[in-house]
Amino acid sequence: MIIKNPKHHVFTSESVSEGHPDKVCDQISDAILDACLAGDPTSRVACETLATTNTVIVAGEITTKSKIDVDAIVRDVITDIGYTEDNTGFDAKSVKITNLIHTQSPDIAQGVTATDNLFGAQGAGDQGMMFGYACDETPQLMPCPVMYSHILLAKAAELRKSGAVDFLRPDSKSQVSVEYDENNRPVRITNVVMSHQHSPNVSREELSKYLIENVIKPVLEPTGMLDEDTEYFINPTGRFVIGGPDGDTGLTGRKIIVDTYGGMGRHGGGAFSGKDPSKVDRSAAYMARYIAKNLVANKLCSKCEVELAYAIGVPEPVSILVETFGTSELTNEELRAVVAKNFDTTPEGIVKTLNLLRPIYRANDNYGHFGKDNTPWEQIITLKK
Repeated sequence: MIIKNPKHHVFTSESVSEGHPDKVCDQISDAILDACLAGDPTSRVACETLATTNTVIVAGEITTKSKIDVDAIVRDVITDIGYTEDNTGFDAKSVKITNLIHTQSPDIAQGVTATDNLFGAQGAGDQGMMFGYACDETPQLMPCPVMYSHILLAKAAELRKSGAVDFLRPDSKSQVSVEYDENNRPVRITNVVMSHQHSPNVSREELSKYLIENVIKPVLEPTGMLDEDTEYFINPTGRFVIGGPDGDTGLTGRKIIVDTYGGMGRHGGGAFSGKDPSKVDRSAAYMARYIAKNLVANKLCSKCEVELAYAIGVPEPVSILVETFGTSELTNEELRAVVAKNFDTTPEGIVKTLNLLRPIYRANDNYGHFGKDNTPWEQIITLKK
């Protein structure tokens, strides 16, 4: 790694593809959630998935009026990802599926349901703290290391699924390292890592050339941050034929940093996938991003982190923190007043504001939950001050 100025520093973030074993599980869990919400918006869902060699186990707690076919949902997701090739250790047709789903605990349900709640309003589905983050490094108001990592894999998936290339398989990972100057502004990309599953009949040299010329450069050259010293590490182990759940067991909710800000902002620890929006692990993290993005988009700061914290069964957050890292002319107290005036941070308010009782979740599992223009938590509003 070459750093051209000793006062600079390098920050690295990664992403994983939709064929990564953990992402396979995220998508199955969220496809089941979507199927429940499609027929019953009041569904309570906490769905977990494990995937390994030719095996998928689905478990968790679900209370819904919807009639769902778990086997069909699992096979449809695996097919859509691209695991359809026979004798590869994991394919949609032959995978064995075990369903261990049961109903939600009534003790949890009474804290979440407004009519049963001690406070007479919908309470948080669990305790915990959730963080949202935004900055002006990219048009998406996301940190550039993780945003670039996502876009690389999305481009590779587009080429694979379109048939433009026949030797790429679904599992892949990317990593982008960005050099920041003394003012903490991104100035160049020091290195790019891509590990992509492939068929056995392609050489590493051919694969490396293809990914650099057809994925990395088309995506990253427009940023102006590649230079003659940028390093490329393509499949650095030398071979990546065995992949997906056959190469590494997958679990729902293990890619929480990929799902959020690539480590640039803090994370409360709760995963998103498989959870209906009564679970603030998911809905409040979306709201925290919505708040942070709008504070940056409205030019109140150039970098922002928002923390929301909840007690199970309690409607109002137990704390709200706004941190702008010295990039705002307003005090943090003044910014909290802006948040209070513009955003309803109760679980019920979050669901209404972002219209979350819809089957929108699996579509947003891949390449980060944030930075996509078509999601409700990415919309920009004019704030009242």
